[in-house]
Amino acid sequence: MKVSFEGIGEVVMTFANNETAPAAAGDCVAMAANGEVKAAASGAVFCGVCVGADSGFAAVQTGGVVTCAYSGSTAPAVGYGKLASGSDGTVAVNTSGREYLILAVDTTGKTVTFVL
Repeated sequence: MKVSFEGIGEVVMTFANNETAPAAAGDCVAMAANGEVKAAASGAVFCGVCVGADSGFAAVQTGGVVTCAYSGSTAPAVGYGKLASGSDGTVAVNTSGREYLILAVDTTGKTVTFVL
């Protein structure tokens, strides 16, 4: 039997995509203005993960279980841990980040599955 967290509690919202720092699929995003998101800067607290985007709009997962790439020399650990935006749209372990329930870590593929 395989464990799967796909689709659990998933909430996806559509935002305007910032022209200066546009979000792309897989990026952690931060609010840029009213109803607008941007790719989150490294070390920033993020509001969700972009699941699809074009030059005008970004679909952002703001709730539920998400899997994304992580960066940095420290791998996240399962359980509750603090994450912030990492380099190139990833997440990273960061004591200044928000606390998330981390469900799975793949150190070979450098991915982390957690509850937004």
